[in-house]
Amino acid sequence: MSSSNTPLPACIRPDIRAMRAYTVAQASGLIKLDAMENPYPLAPQLQAALGQRLAQLAINRYPGAETETLKQALTAHYQAPADYEVILGNGSDELITLLALTVLKTAPALLLEQTQESTRHAQPATILAPQPSFVMYQFTAQLLGLQFVGVPLQEDFQLDEAAMLQAIAQHRPELVFLAYPNNPTGTQWNAASMRRIIAVVAQYGGIAVVDEAYQPFASATWLDEIKVQPQANAHVVVMRTMSKLGLAGARLGYLFAQQALAQEIDKVRPPYNVSVLNSACALFALENASVFAEQAATIRAERSRIEADLQQHPQLQVYPSQGNMILVRCLGAPEQAAQAHAGMQARGVLVKNVSTMHPMLANCLRLTVGTPQENTAMLAALKESL
Repeated sequence: MSSSNTPLPACIRPDIRAMRAYTVAQASGLIKLDAMENPYPLAPQLQAALGQRLAQLAINRYPGAETETLKQALTAHYQAPADYEVILGNGSDELITLLALTVLKTAPALLLEQTQESTRHAQPATILAPQPSFVMYQFTAQLLGLQFVGVPLQEDFQLDEAAMLQAIAQHRPELVFLAYPNNPTGTQWNAASMRRIIAVVAQYGGIAVVDEAYQPFASATWLDEIKVQPQANAHVVVMRTMSKLGLAGARLGYLFAQQALAQEIDKVRPPYNVSVLNSACALFALENASVFAEQAATIRAERSRIEADLQQHPQLQVYPSQGNMILVRCLGAPEQAAQAHAGMQARGVLVKNVSTMHPMLANCLRLTVGTPQENTAMLAALKESL
């Protein structure tokens, strides 16, 4: 909404007028455990090495060879299938937008699609995803004028396979997003259910997007599935980000897709969408992958410690996680999560109250796994605030 009495131009969409811009929670002076960031800064020697490399970049030139070098490095590091290509984005959010633009139907296309066999193309494109899940799937659909279909998860936050299959058959979505593991629940979904859902997406000509933003903390990756069953996964895109690994500030997302599909997605990518600074930071991280792998291992161990500790608390239900976050439900009064969130903040710890994000998340807090010292402080603050 406008911050002054100056009237807005009438051309601004009503739904945009009704929205609020995204704001970052104020974390000054707090232990920041609300955004699934890697809590470890670069060691001084790595800071110096990265700084020296960045200082030598030709920032007066548009990106070029740097992005191609990064794409090759990602392919090699993660041992992507030989016929797969990499698309880079300014974080995963941009990649979600690119995928939506790839299937978006303009008004002329809708008018032209009149035959019986292309009935699905006479309707706006559809994005389908389980819910609760990453909010950008629905938000992107809303902004670009796509239909969004949310399919509720089961009470334990596992996929409702039957409901997913029914919804796909009914709506024939162009894009199906499967966060693996899921945010904000941390759930690593059943692989057999994933296979069956992905197979049905293919039957209706859609694209299945396996979002592996939290892969460094998970026990499985869908890339392995693709290598074993390449034909069954030819329509699957695997999307990742460097943010959770430790480069949230660098804004670098990437996806793997079969070559022909990747080339179509690349057509809607803005030129120079990833800066030379982003690319250099990502390359540096890959060259020092062992450092980040060690940090991820520590985070996984701390996740287990936090889960074991909180499972002993009678006022909390703890959901198993394969991410660097843990979802807990407060079992007391309906406002207990909000009260606990405020109490923790008053004690110097910032976590995320997700209670209003989806009805299934009522009275839930999402706790990011931090350093051992931060986690100990977080546990104490949570218990004191319940």
